[in-house]
Amino acid sequence: MAENRLADRIADTAVGGTGVLVGAFLVFYLGDWGTDGKRQFLTNLVHIPIALMYTAVGLRIVLRSGRSHSVRRAWAFITAAFFCRLVAQASWFIEDSVLGHPRFPAFADHWFIAFVPFMFTGLMMMPADRRSRIDRIKLTLDALIVAASAFIVLWYLLIGPLVVNKGVSLYQSLFSAALPVGDLLLVLALAMLLLRRSWVVDHALIMLVAAVTLFVVADIAYGYLQLHSGYSGGSWPDLFWVCGGFLLVLAAHRTYRQTYNPPDPAARRATVNWLPYGAIALAYGILGYMAREQGIYPLGGMILGAILLTALVIARQMYVLRENHDLAVTDPLTGLANRTRINERVAALAAQPPRAGRCCAVLLIDLDRFKPINDTYGHEAGDAVLQAAGVALRSVIRTGDTAGRLGGDEFAVILRDLPDVPAVERVAQRVAEALRTPVIFGDLVLSVEASIGVAVLGHGAQVDGDQLLRRADLAMYTAKRSGRSRYQLYTPELDAGTRDARLRQAIADDELVLHYQPAVTMTDGSIRGVEALVRWQHPEEGLLMPGAFIGLAEETGAVVPLGEWVLREGCRQVAEWQAGIAGAERITLSVNLSPQQVKQADLVDAVTGILAETGFPADRLVLEITESVVLEPDAPTIARLEALRDLGIRLAVDDFGTGYSALSYLQQLPVTILKIDRSYIRGIADDERDRRIAEAIVRLGLAFDLYVVAEGVETAEQARLLTGMGCTVGQGYHFHRPMPPDRAAHVLAAERAKL
Repeated sequence: MAENRLADRIADTAVGGTGVLVGAFLVFYLGDWGTDGKRQFLTNLVHIPIALMYTAVGLRIVLRSGRSHSVRRAWAFITAAFFCRLVAQASWFIEDSVLGHPRFPAFADHWFIAFVPFMFTGLMMMPADRRSRIDRIKLTLDALIVAASAFIVLWYLLIGPLVVNKGVSLYQSLFSAALPVGDLLLVLALAMLLLRRSWVVDHALIMLVAAVTLFVVADIAYGYLQLHSGYSGGSWPDLFWVCGGFLLVLAAHRTYRQTYNPPDPAARRATVNWLPYGAIALAYGILGYMAREQGIYPLGGMILGAILLTALVIARQMYVLRENHDLAVTDPLTGLANRTRINERVAALAAQPPRAGRCCAVLLIDLDRFKPINDTYGHEAGDAVLQAAGVALRSVIRTGDTAGRLGGDEFAVILRDLPDVPAVERVAQRVAEALRTPVIFGDLVLSVEASIGVAVLGHGAQVDGDQLLRRADLAMYTAKRSGRSRYQLYTPELDAGTRDARLRQAIADDELVLHYQPAVTMTDGSIRGVEALVRWQHPEEGLLMPGAFIGLAEETGAVVPLGEWVLREGCRQVAEWQAGIAGAERITLSVNLSPQQVKQADLVDAVTGILAETGFPADRLVLEITESVVLEPDAPTIARLEALRDLGIRLAVDDFGTGYSALSYLQQLPVTILKIDRSYIRGIADDERDRRIAEAIVRLGLAFDLYVVAEGVETAEQARLLTGMGCTVGQGYHFHRPMPPDRAAHVLAAERAKL
């Protein structure tokens, strides 16, 4: 590791030194210092260390472990091209500056030509997007358009004059033509590389393309000078070669330092690629320039007409492509952007966060009560609602913002360049109000509302498009769970992973507290036992009821350590009361077991360990299980429950009647207590039907020899009726509310003192 860091520092220093060398050379050359001989000598010489540098860095890429095979394979050919260039530059220095007056073709010229096939192969092998067969054909045709346009330029400047030149041998003519033909291949490779890659900024690739482009320009200039006035070392094309060489150094060095990520198809630019059209414009520029030499007749007017016709065809094609693209990213029902366009816009938003002092936001919108409209009145009514929602969204957003339909009854809004979060909230509120507008469909007045999730993107935020959408989606579902027809801003606390970690930390930091609700004999109000009910004393949000965090604990598995904490703390507290309050020895403790706890293989060991740790008697403990456990009593579950019963622990079925109760399982499971859910108690004093149902459940429990407890008893009349049915024990506000430990101890002591 230390050796790698040392090598990296040496490479950084060498690249920096190469930059200093190039800068000094440019100052020397552009300052017109020294004689022509010195300029020629230094120009030929400076190429060698630059070529040596980009060859060395290219070799590091090839030899670097851990880099993808495709990248190393491509750079193996590019490094071979670098080596050819190094040999060529060193040979040219000897032939031109040491020996003087090299013959054409010189030894170095062969190595300059050898540079082309290796570089062409390396560029063609660079990793690119995965595309369909049709896309590959289209991109190949675009690249060939670029190459054909370059051929026109090269023909006019180099190849054509070489063909008609009678003053050189056939070998020299062919060799002279090899350089522009090689440049033509490099242009084709560059076009293919640029067209195949996704439009994500890759600085190493940009520098590599720019370097090869400078080489091609310098080669064309070199060939043109050779044809017309002769070329000697130190001429102005060397500036392009020197700058191109230094860009090769930078491209190779950056490629070595960066981690290659496979191209992301979602980041591909969807607009028209201008490269082939720019090449056509360049080619026709050459034709137009030639036309002026031909006069108006016979060819000038025809060439100008061909240019005009081609321009009109290109314009029409671009219009059709734009129209097709708009159709591909537009929702046909509402006319809003579709999911594809929304994903593109969100990705672009995340890639360029807002400037300091500004913010952007993504709103995900789900229509409430849409499904009943669709099911009751048909799809035409549903479509009318969706179209009205589209109109409403367009009416409340600005021109630069984007509204879209993701599918079904889900919409999205992308807000750009807002001053602060309150401004985002104002827009979200306007969206919510606009979507409350009733929709008239025939004789019907359809009313919908919306739950909106808002994810805000501030200056300097490091988040990608998928994360931004996920945050908005999480906030939207939180809004739904919180009552619908509202908006909810995303905060890190909404994230399941963050909330789970926070809840587990709360358990470790003793932020949880227990309140105790007594269960009493309804005839005289004497306390028979207490049920432990957990609360979260949140440092910022105050005392949270179980509904605010038990669902999360069930989802993430934190309910297991939470349940163990409740059992341990409850046993400790009630054991303390039994020891310190006269007459409290027979008080029972009821604790809820979650379905996940029941499924734990070490449940029995955990319970026995807590009982041993706290000294709480097993026969005074009641563990309450839900009907979901009763309905899924597999063999291991039954074995665990029976082992708990054998310890003397009593088992109760909590909230009986809220699920699909299976009576046969009441016989199989070792339960002794049946707790009737409060929903069956609420109406017994006023509704004959509710009273008959409650009585049936009580008699059912007694038929199974179960001890029946009524939950949610709130009035004396309810207690009287339940007692008449045969249920003698109850819990509820009529007797006692859940109390913190000190208050519960006081009530228990006072009640025991009366006995």
